[in-house]
Amino acid sequence: MLCIPAFADNLITMVEYDFLTTWRLAAPLNLVWEAIYHSERWPEWWPGLLSVVELEKGDDSGIGNLRRYSWKGVLPYRLVFDIRITQIDRPLLLAGTASGDLSGTGVWRFSEDGGVVVVHYEWRVATQKEWMNLLAPLARLLFSWNHDQVMRWGGEGLARHLEQQQTRFGQAQS
Repeated sequence: MLCIPAFADNLITMVEYDFLTTWRLAAPLNLVWEAIYHSERWPEWWPGLLSVVELEKGDDSGIGNLRRYSWKGVLPYRLVFDIRITQIDRPLLLAGTASGDLSGTGVWRFSEDGGVVVVHYEWRVATQKEWMNLLAPLARLLFSWNHDQVMRWGGEGLARHLEQQQTRFGQAQS
C-alpha cells in the first residue's frame, strides 16, 4: 500500500501505524503480568530499550502513571515518547496513551491457552517526527520492520527473563 503524507498549510500530517504483536510464553500468568506491568525494569531484559523514567506516580492502582521511554531499533534513529496508564485489569489488560515522537494508544492483553500465556500487544500510533512523515511513502515498510525487530527482541528477552525467574523461584517447567 502506498502511503502519501497529506500537506495542509505547509505542514505534513502524521502517518498512522497499527501493529499487533503476539508472544506465547511458557510461564505462569502472574510472572508474565508482573514483568510487563513493571516497565521500569524492561531495560534489564529488552534490548533496544535505552531507558524508562517515571515522570508521575499515578494513583494507588497505577492509573495515571506516566513514564518516558527511549528506544533504539536496528535503524539509525531513536524514538522517545511518554505513556500514561489509562486502564488496568490485573492480570488481563494494561492500556495507556502515548505522546511524544509517537502518539496513540497501546494495549497489552493477557490470556492462557493450554498452559501457555498468550500476550497480545496492540500499538496504534502516529509518527510526530516530520522527517518520518516525509519519508513514510518510501520508508514505511522499513519503519514497520524496525518495530517488528524491537518487538521480537522484547519477546525473546522476556522469555529469557521469565525462565530465570522461574528457575530462581523453583517453578521451572520440564
